[in-house]
Amino acid sequence: MTAIAHLEIGEDLRLAYRHRPGRGPTILFLPGYASDMEGTKAVALDAWAECEGRAMLRFDYAGCGASDGAFEAQTLATWRGDVLAMIDEVIEGPVLLVGSSMGGWLMLLAALARPDRVAGLVGIAAAPDFTFWGFSQDQKMEILREGRIEEPSPYGDPVVTTRAFWESGEALRLLHGPIAIDCPVRLLHGQADADVPWQYSLELMKLLRSADVQTAFVKDGDHRLSRGRDVALLIAAVNGLLEES
Repeated sequence: MTAIAHLEIGEDLRLAYRHRPGRGPTILFLPGYASDMEGTKAVALDAWAECEGRAMLRFDYAGCGASDGAFEAQTLATWRGDVLAMIDEVIEGPVLLVGSSMGGWLMLLAALARPDRVAGLVGIAAAPDFTFWGFSQDQKMEILREGRIEEPSPYGDPVVTTRAFWESGEALRLLHGPIAIDCPVRLLHGQADADVPWQYSLELMKLLRSADVQTAFVKDGDHRLSRGRDVALLIAAVNGLLEES
């Protein structure tokens, strides 16, 4: 396992990351909301990359995992900035973005911001615009009224969404028209996903400008897609794009 390094991105704020040099493009893993770089998929993909001599970087957004910052002070825009900082200041050459859930939204935003650097995208239950479709009207009113909402999570501690994050997400929505991304895209989604309906991957496929978009569904797959056979599907998708690049 590579040692943790840190990137300073502002006054008293450092992002923790693990970077392994190797053959490019560099695989950059983007975790989901309130997740970190030590998740099952990120670690498994990193282990495969090591065996293949592939370059890979995984990191924690500000306020998550081993990175500095307060979680509730972050927004989708600040986390997009964290992704771009890794691309601009740590990685050399092209990148292959792998985004899980909210990380799938961030990979799209990063590809739009750095089209000359992004060689391909792999989304795992990608969740663009979830601030719009992922909350009921009553929940949105609570966020606006109270400034935050706290909800139970089947994956661990309760999940907090702040008004600042929600408003940032609403300002960065993508599913309202064509998405000007031209690189190859692979989308993986479990049809038993209770958090992000699999139909959103079809909608995303339709809106992406790229002609090279493929979507794979796992009939009994849940939101995480972290079982052995799910991870094998992810690795196959990543490897396929790397071999084509």
